[in-house]
Amino acid sequence: MLQTSLKIDVRKTPVSRISELDMKNLQFGKYFSDHMFVAEYADGQWSKAEILPYGKMEISPANSAFHYGQAIFEGMKAYRTEDGKINLFRPEANWRRLNISAERMAMPNVSEELFMEGLTQLVQMDSAWVPSEKGTSLYIRPFMISTDEYIGVKPADTYKFIIITSPVAAYYNAPVRVLVETNYIRAVEGGIGFVKAAGNYGRSLFPTRLAQQRGYQQIIWTDARNHRFLEESGTMNAMFMIDDILITPPLGDTILAGITRDSVLTLARDWGYRVQERKISIDEVLDAHKKKTLQEAFGTGTAATIAHISGIGFEGRDYELAPVEERIFSNRVAVELEGIRKGRIEDKHNWVYQIK
Repeated sequence: MLQTSLKIDVRKTPVSRISELDMKNLQFGKYFSDHMFVAEYADGQWSKAEILPYGKMEISPANSAFHYGQAIFEGMKAYRTEDGKINLFRPEANWRRLNISAERMAMPNVSEELFMEGLTQLVQMDSAWVPSEKGTSLYIRPFMISTDEYIGVKPADTYKFIIITSPVAAYYNAPVRVLVETNYIRAVEGGIGFVKAAGNYGRSLFPTRLAQQRGYQQIIWTDARNHRFLEESGTMNAMFMIDDILITPPLGDTILAGITRDSVLTLARDWGYRVQERKISIDEVLDAHKKKTLQEAFGTGTAATIAHISGIGFEGRDYELAPVEERIFSNRVAVELEGIRKGRIEDKHNWVYQIK
């Protein structure tokens, strides 16, 4: 059980909006809970931690985040257990990763106390917004933006750290078709591909739209140098099961250290699977497809959890994969993760933090 001691000022909304929400018909990222957590950074320290009614914020047109892109975020979820409690999944990993992003983007660190207790008290206050229907959760978005009113290229002196929450259903409700991208680039060596900076996602929108116009839901990005080695799939880490070996691209400065990725690899090793974190080329994947040793391909991420890939497009040709019901590992790991998060399966790795 997480304990809270940080002094956070609270201003409750006079009227909850939860009665306007149909928990059985949720759309991802469309509805937001009653409150938000906000803290301000100035003069080298965080202060003014408070929980406020969710709503619009007054921001100067000269805000440096608009002009120079000092904006980072995290994504995590809270889950309703069968006995009505609320579980967070590996929140300390999100806190660590937020600070990795902050360091790379020349932004201040957020203390564990500020992150965890702001998160805990916010979710406790809006606990009624955590849905219980199958496949649902409360998506949590911590983020930080610079707030200087200044036109000039330099790290800001002031920032806001904010947490908002949103009840959601599944991000993908069907297997996805992906296109191997060999023209546009998501990340380069020495860049910011390994952090959750807003700009990483903005640059992906146009090539993703082009792929969607061709009938694909997502992209598999390739390396910037040769466009042969596979990296991430949209906003997810990519994984391939080839001849009973689970293969995923290695972490580096072009690939995000996904928390779901790490969880999947941990469970795979627990179950005795061979796991390889190494470069994997599109040629290797298509050769395995030809030899019928490509058993599974899927993406992992907080929003998607496990997103089955039904087909891969490359150089004008589509390669169809085995039906989802035949996929042993990804189906098993999806059930296992859901069970751990919901408290139905033993949490052997101490991943779950119960807050109510």
